[in-house]
Amino acid sequence: MSEAPGYKPIVWVASTKRDLKEMPEDIQDEVGYALEQVQRGETPDSAEPLHGKLSGVFEIKADDEDGATYRTIYTTKIGDVIYALDAFKKKSKTGLSTPKTDLDRVEQRLKWAREHHAKQK
Repeated sequence: MSEAPGYKPIVWVASTKRDLKEMPEDIQDEVGYALEQVQRGETPDSAEPLHGKLSGVFEIKADDEDGATYRTIYTTKIGDVIYALDAFKKKSKTGLSTPKTDLDRVEQRLKWAREHHAKQK
């Protein structure tokens, strides 16, 4: 992803970048394209907002040909950067919601991102 003028840089939190790189190549491509759209200030079709305590946080959903679902969580609401908070394969075979353990991890990483941004000022 290039950093052309007007692009917001991405700050990768914890293991998010490594976790994304462990996903199938077609998923990496789809998520990478969606994140590039976010960098340009657009909202990808594959992105949906998370609700509750995580307002301002979005998830990119991507499915592979085997039916597995992958999610990449990010926020654009902290300063002039994008914080990529988490990337994981959805393990639950039932229900559409993100499991509580994943949401708890995202909440902790969002807290870290806010603290990180505050230190950068």
